[in-house]
This record gives sequence, C-alpha cells and structure tokens, in this order.
Amino acid sequence: MSAARGRTRDAPAPIEERAFHGWLARRLPGGRIGPLPLGDDAAAVRLRPGALAVVSTDALVEGTHFLRSTPPRRVGRAATAVSLSDVAAKGARPLAVFLAIVVPRGTPRSWAQELVLGAEAEGSAFGAHLLGGDTKPGPVRSVVSTVLGEAPARGLVGRTGAVEGDALVTTGVVGQGGAAALGLHRSGVDRARAAVRLLKVRPRVREGHALARHAHAMLDTSDGLAEGARLLAEASRVRLVVDERALPLAPLVRAITPVGRRRAIAFYGGDYELLAAVPPARLVAAAREVRDVGGRLSRIGTVQRGRGAFLVGARGERPMPRGGWRPFGRPRG
Repeated sequence: MSAARGRTRDAPAPIEERAFHGWLARRLPGGRIGPLPLGDDAAAVRLRPGALAVVSTDALVEGTHFLRSTPPRRVGRAATAVSLSDVAAKGARPLAVFLAIVVPRGTPRSWAQELVLGAEAEGSAFGAHLLGGDTKPGPVRSVVSTVLGEAPARGLVGRTGAVEGDALVTTGVVGQGGAAALGLHRSGVDRARAAVRLLKVRPRVREGHALARHAHAMLDTSDGLAEGARLLAEASRVRLVVDERALPLAPLVRAITPVGRRRAIAFYGGDYELLAAVPPARLVAAAREVRDVGGRLSRIGTVQRGRGAFLVGARGERPMPRGGWRPFGRPRG
C-alpha cells in the first residue's frame, strides 16, 4: 500500500452534525438526566418544582449563513430569531437574549451597533430583551445567539412523544425559506437580495405556546420539512406519512414542477415552521388557538406504527427524499 493511500485510510473522519449529536448522547449524561435529550431543538433545566428553564444557542457565520454585504441589522434579527424558533418548538415563553459577537479587527463599530439593534428588535417583539453577551476579535464575522425561556414542566414538548394515530400538522407554509430564496436567485434576482430573503426568519413563538397545550411532540423545520419528519419519526420511534397534496406550499414552490416541489421539500431548509404530532381529538382546538394568535395550522399527514418518514403523492408512497441542510457539507441532492 502506498504512503498516500495509507494516509487517506488513517485520516480522521470529518465532523457530521447528526453523528456528532449521537456521540454526545452516548458520551454525556445530560441527555439522560435532563428533561430533554441531547440533540433536541433546545435544552431544559429544572428550576424549581413545576418550572423549567429552556435554552437554545445558535451561530451565524459570514460566508456560510450571510454575506459580507448583508445588512447587520438583518443578521442580528436572524441570529435571535433562529434561537427563538428553537425555544418556541418546546412551547416555552422566551425571557432573555444574549449575544456573542466575533469580528475581525478594524470592523466598523457601526456594524456591531446595528447588529445589536436588530437582535433587540427581534427579541423584544416577544418579550425577551437583550441582556448581555461578549465581544471578541476573530477571522470572520460571527454571531452566537442564546435565548433563555421558561416552560411549565407539564407543558414542555419534546420530539419523543408522537404516538400511533396522531395527526401530523405544520404551521405556516412549506418552502418559504431556502427554496424561495433559491427561486429568487435563479429567477435573476441578485445574490445579495436572495441571501437577505433567506434570513427573514419568522419564529413561531405564539403558535408554539398555543400548540404546546395539545401536541404530543414538536420540532421546528429549520433544516427542512423532510429532515424534520425524519427526526421526529426517529425520536418518537414511529412511522410518519406526509401527504404531498396536503402541503401548504409557498407560492414560489407551488409554481414549479412536481419534481421541483419534492426537491424543495427535501433539500432546502430555512422555513422555521413548527411540525407537530397532535391527537385527532385535539386538532380542532389546536387549529383554533393557533389561528387566535395570528397563525395557520394545516394537517399534512399521520403518525403510524412502524419506523421512518414517507411521502405519499400521485405516484404512491415512497421514502421521504433525503436532504436537508448539512452545515459541514453540501446539501444532499
């Protein structure tokens, strides 16, 4: 065997997000002793009898999540919104926002100021003000957001509770995030505008609080509907069947071919909607309460006995296309 071939064989395996989450769950006790398993949208800590702190941390990095030309206020709003979305997916009420800002030396002070104003505007819209954080020099602009929330112990909704017979529902529309941004990019709109469109995150905080009173399981679709369905099925050890014809598609996605729609469902994240398993008897009440807070709830499938996630359409039932956002590699497909 050549030396080059030997080095290839012995090279360390690159990081892959889902595999890393699995290693964390096996290695660390937190996922076994805490109210939520490691790898869920957020973490939870018992504060006192009947009350939980719910915490989510996310990072946005220049060149991966936003362009240098992206308005900093938009970056600040998005950084806060993605963490708010994770807290919302547990049915928690956000309380506070914290930011860690990393920028190269020489970055204009106004960039950081605008970033902070955007973060404060997003958090305060849901009653969570920016209370602190950190600032450090680094090679590229990066923002790490942390949102602290609170939930009653009986109201916390994880990913593991879906049961046979539940209805599968989603808030909002499918494809308004990455798929819509890609559509703008390919339609001739400049890259910067398409990138800003991708950062228009709408955290479903009010809808999450309303759904938590009814849902057996819930997560957000930041990585796309297909990936969300697979994660929910895996965590709850059930079989999810999504009806392609029932999906509330965004206009840009609805206008493309059926094959293109399936690709949009599979390969592009950024929707930040809530995907939940709700008992049929609670479906009418859940839809009414989501509507009362200004949201929209659509039934898109069912929870069955078995394993895996499947998509049923005009050509019958098939495994859910594999895709989703992969932060350490290219999207599948």
